[in-house]
Amino acid sequence: MRNTKASKFSDRHLGLIEEAQVEILNALGHADINDFISSVVPEEILDAQPPDELLPKALNEIEALEELRSIAKKNQIKRSLIGLGYYGTYTPAVIQRHVFENPAWYTSYTPYQAEIAQGRLEALFNFQTLITELTGLPIANASLLDEGTAAAEAMSLSFAVNKQTKARKFIVDDQVLPQTLAVLKTRAEPLELDIEVVNLTDLVINETVFGLLIQLPGKSGQLGDPSSLIAQAHEFNALVTVAIDPLAQVLIAPMGQLGVDIAIGSSQRFGVPIGFGGPHAAFFAIKEEYKRLVPGRLVGQSIDSKGHSALRLALQTREQHIRRDKATSNICTAQALLATIASFYAVYHGPHGLEEIAKNIIYLRSQLELYLKEFGYTFAPDCRFDTLEIHCLEAPEIHRLSILSGFNLRILPLGASIEKSKGFAVSFDELSTTKELYKLCKIFADVKDKNFEPRENTNFNFKESLTSLPLRTTPWLKQQVFNNYRTETELMRYIQKLASRDFSLVNGMIPLGSCTMKLNATAELLPITWKEFSSIHPFVPSDQAKGYGYLSEQLEGWLCALTGFDGVSLQPNAGSQGEFAGLLVIRAWHKAINQADRNICLIPKSAHGTNPASAVMAGFKVVAVECDEYGNIDFEDLVLKVETYSSELGALMITYPSTHGVFEPNIRQICDQVHLHGGQVYLDGANLNAQVGLCRPGAFGADVCHLNLHKTFCIPHGGGGPGIGPIAVAKHLVAFLPSKNFHASDNNAAIGAISASPLGSASILPISWMYIRMMGADGLRQASSLAILSANYIANKLDPYFQVLFKAPNGKVAHECILDLRSIKRITGIEVDDVAKRLMDYGFHAPTISWPVAGTLMIEPTESESFEEINRFCEAMISIRSEIDAIESGITDLSNNPLRLAPHTMETVTAEIWDRPYTRQQAAFPLKDQFMNKFWPAVSRIDNAFGDRNLVCSCSTLEELSET
Repeated sequence: MRNTKASKFSDRHLGLIEEAQVEILNALGHADINDFISSVVPEEILDAQPPDELLPKALNEIEALEELRSIAKKNQIKRSLIGLGYYGTYTPAVIQRHVFENPAWYTSYTPYQAEIAQGRLEALFNFQTLITELTGLPIANASLLDEGTAAAEAMSLSFAVNKQTKARKFIVDDQVLPQTLAVLKTRAEPLELDIEVVNLTDLVINETVFGLLIQLPGKSGQLGDPSSLIAQAHEFNALVTVAIDPLAQVLIAPMGQLGVDIAIGSSQRFGVPIGFGGPHAAFFAIKEEYKRLVPGRLVGQSIDSKGHSALRLALQTREQHIRRDKATSNICTAQALLATIASFYAVYHGPHGLEEIAKNIIYLRSQLELYLKEFGYTFAPDCRFDTLEIHCLEAPEIHRLSILSGFNLRILPLGASIEKSKGFAVSFDELSTTKELYKLCKIFADVKDKNFEPRENTNFNFKESLTSLPLRTTPWLKQQVFNNYRTETELMRYIQKLASRDFSLVNGMIPLGSCTMKLNATAELLPITWKEFSSIHPFVPSDQAKGYGYLSEQLEGWLCALTGFDGVSLQPNAGSQGEFAGLLVIRAWHKAINQADRNICLIPKSAHGTNPASAVMAGFKVVAVECDEYGNIDFEDLVLKVETYSSELGALMITYPSTHGVFEPNIRQICDQVHLHGGQVYLDGANLNAQVGLCRPGAFGADVCHLNLHKTFCIPHGGGGPGIGPIAVAKHLVAFLPSKNFHASDNNAAIGAISASPLGSASILPISWMYIRMMGADGLRQASSLAILSANYIANKLDPYFQVLFKAPNGKVAHECILDLRSIKRITGIEVDDVAKRLMDYGFHAPTISWPVAGTLMIEPTESESFEEINRFCEAMISIRSEIDAIESGITDLSNNPLRLAPHTMETVTAEIWDRPYTRQQAAFPLKDQFMNKFWPAVSRIDNAFGDRNLVCSCSTLEELSET
């Protein structure tokens, strides 16, 4: 198909048509886009042309989908019964269509502006409720990145609780999942924590132990009562974490009832495809006394200004910006979209449906045991949930025949080839049927030269298979939400009701600085539902995942070309994890050249709060660097710091363009100074949307850079995740990138596992592949150029009304700008929060507020917003300025005004009594076009302090509601 202009994807992605570009360029005093970009990006780093020889030519969406389909077909679709934390599951069609494929859910931002995020907050509140009901623990967060990360966070929390003691040992069950152990080892090493893997039958705990991790069921399938182990650990004040399979927890006694301090696990079984290992939402539940140490985000209940119940993010666990190097974690991304899917899966099935799924798994596993005994296989008579391991001489033949019949069984020992296997394991899941069981049994019987006669056990009682541990005895999930929506009609309406309470890119521009809320094109997202990508287990034989191998290598190559680096790891599944991985690579390199004492990390005061948190996690000591009046690094202070710490200097972390939205003019000199004193330069890629195709960090001196694929490369934010934060590194650091083999390292220099699967959130990599493939080199350069152009237009248009805080000496900004509202507060008392809430009435999500400077708004329009939408936003901001002027001049009351009382709900505006000195029209319809297209905030302004004083993070049951 000829790639005509009408079918050119970049014309669909880019918001500014040629006429708009000309108008903006004229307003800014430039003849063309190249002249303009030359005035913004420092000449010494600006590439004359994008590296198109290393990048593909642009395809239209039909051609790109066809090419990706041919790559996907390199993956082999087989029924994987490997287990190890990854299982077949069915996403109910109503959830796939109305949530997973609905831009109202996948294009929304993290719910920091709670009044226009009540829908996804409720879905996450339901998720937290599900987890508290499952585990019997009172506090659960709104999800973590994966089970391995959750285990590592539990280890860190356990250590923090016992930090005043000399205990530094964390005991790990030898039945823990291999990927979890790999992540734990990576996290423990820079913090000098000692991990001891033990058989729990031989457990001995003393005062050197601060925590214990138990896996239920273990990787071999066994279940056992952990009560005595918990009691033993608590005698020495060690915290106990249990990694629990959520479907097993449906039937067995809640872990909280057994005395567990922390319960973790993966919700992948709850309707989220395997997807070669991710993304999946982990859960994390704790006792009440540790609630202020919870990593990640916690949704809590509060009230709004009308006294109505309302939800918001609680306890500042959502933010690490303030605590910086004292943060409990560097986690700033959750798996909100996947947690939402899991919560709706539980709503769809209800408690009884979940119980039936779990019981069917036990039935099939018990039937397999009966048949295998008849065939002559031997195994220990343990209590098990879904998995059975068999060691036998016939294993290679069993694996060969199973694959021919369309099944992948677990190869034993882990990491062995089929030819050298000594056994096999079968893990049943939601998709397992008696038909599958009989096909497998026929193979097992034939290998032993036995006859197989299928029969149904009508007298099966699941309790007889779970005799070694207590079972759930009381009703659970009694909340209305898990029992009301039994028909698809009602569930569809509930899902859409929640979606209507959320602001997303469906409704308008989300101008968040540093967060890059751009178009997530439908063609980019289509492939992630293909079974060739969604059904592949991360531990299948490599010849079955050649499509993922090809796609990842191609994507890594493109990212190298765009950044000027020599190697990429796609494993980190969030930007925060990319920071951590990049710093570990730097640390490993210093160690390899016998300079392990280099443990100082310089970080500008303007840096994102995850930067110092990541540095501490990676074993560095943080030293702050001052910034100058333009928002750049204070070069004199940098020189002083690198000279002061010359022999100890490990790294400089710098965001480029700066967090203040300006291109550092002397970035090469900054890098040279750090290198001169033996350090490495880590470039935070949060603002890479101003660089792609224009300049390359690897070419101007950086050694490591993480890339936010969920920002620059179009993976949707999903209401707060999923994300991907791969790292790109210079040639001398390539050998230290994370290993892709969790069973046996394929590279002795490599740092350990960063996430719980070899390619991290692999199933959403096709989104970024499609974006790059359809944009091509020229389109990517144009995207960065227009993002910068739009930001400068906004800065130029709003500067007469709100001071633009940081500019380059020539008056230009990068791809975002910061408006300073601090003088407004001094004069009128109006806070930046007031402006943020008032923007809701105008039909906009607020920009980033009070970061990196308190009392400011940071605005990033991105390249995909139209001239009309950008002007509509500017019109809203100018109108708000006039409302502020009315307060300043005394025309409007200081407290009874449309900013202080914003946002205005439909209930407020239509109330019979209106006692405000401004009109209802000004309150709700301040812009003319809103009469035809109005987004209503779901609740009035929320009282965050009330919610923190009265923390509620799960739904009430009917009984609890009746008592209030």
